[in-house]
Amino acid sequence: MIPVLFGISIAVFAIVHSIPGDPADVLLGQNATPAKIKIINHQLGIDRPLIIQYFNFVSDIFHGSLGISFYNHEPVFSLILARLPMTGMLLTGGVLLSILIALPLSILAASKRGALRDQVVRAIPIIGLGMPQVWVGVMLILLFGLKFQIFPVSGFGDTFPERLRSIFLPSLTIAILLSPILIRSLRASMLEILDSDYVLTARSKGISTARITRVHVLRNAIIASVTVLGINIAYLVGSMVVVERVFAMAGTGSLMVDSIARRDYPIVQGVTLYFAVVVVIVSLITDLIHAALDPRVVLK
Repeated sequence: MIPVLFGISIAVFAIVHSIPGDPADVLLGQNATPAKIKIINHQLGIDRPLIIQYFNFVSDIFHGSLGISFYNHEPVFSLILARLPMTGMLLTGGVLLSILIALPLSILAASKRGALRDQVVRAIPIIGLGMPQVWVGVMLILLFGLKFQIFPVSGFGDTFPERLRSIFLPSLTIAILLSPILIRSLRASMLEILDSDYVLTARSKGISTARITRVHVLRNAIIASVTVLGINIAYLVGSMVVVERVFAMAGTGSLMVDSIARRDYPIVQGVTLYFAVVVVIVSLITDLIHAALDPRVVLK
């Protein structure tokens, strides 16, 4: 993890500082003059050589700081921390809904290969993967937010029940795009295991289909799907930006988009680094869960 994060810090710094535009010019607006821009750049420290700015960036990280926002003049860590609950609940809700959708549909399809229900479930991934995330979010807003007025279409709410209601539609948007991938993976794994010798032996002993599915098939099929889920959770961390903007949620994704427009380098660097850390941690947890589920895997 350490070498990966070190490489990510270099990439983040290089990409952020390649964004066109001058932060001082954005901050000053119509009052910008060459003299004022020079003064602001000196105050912000962005007139120093890039190598010095990078070492200052890394030094702040080792001291538990991500710097000070150019625009808000507040610690970047505090600004990100204030947005984390919304993004965390949104990501968790999307993953849980994806599992709740994919698990029963995969079992339904794999239990009767080639039947009508299997064909219908197999069509779901094709349809789901072909729908743009923005379009799915807008359609859910129009249907459940405006037409039937069941769920709020923006904001985060104040109480925990209100927050659960507010994240349902964006979480469902994530689930509609993630569950097709899980369905394909889980169904394929279950079909492969159903043809294995130990499942045929269990059937010959008169063990019920429900017990075989629960004890032998599902448990082993989940092993491969855990890796698929972990990889796609890492992908979803970046796609939070789109979902939060569609549903007007002030999470870390929206913070990053606004900061890019303002050329607020410290926030963009901080949020990108936070996303990278989450992706690396999810990958590590995925490996650990895979090792715990599969006795053939030995951690060294």
